[in-house]
Amino acid sequence: MTSSVRDNPSRHRFEIDVDGVIAFSVYRHEPGVVTFVHTEVPDALSGRGVGSKVAQGALEIVRARGEKVIAECPFIAGYIKKHLEFQDLLVGRGSI
Repeated sequence: MTSSVRDNPSRHRFEIDVDGVIAFSVYRHEPGVVTFVHTEVPDALSGRGVGSKVAQGALEIVRARGEKVIAECPFIAGYIKKHLEFQDLLVGRGSI
């Protein structure tokens, strides 16, 4: 996996292109807060850690912007629960 996660604000999602296939996490954005609502990894990328790569990259982007996270998406919530270094990003409903 050589691609990195990028924000695609026109589609309201963080995404990564792996072998020509895109995995992504959809979000809503309000000033200072990103609400993750759904993460999708196509079957062609299943079992390769792509979902975790999307989560990590998206959360790193959010942190770099100085924003907080609401984790409505079960995948993102589970990732944060397992990776304590991102728990400080949580705010409001959807927190763990």
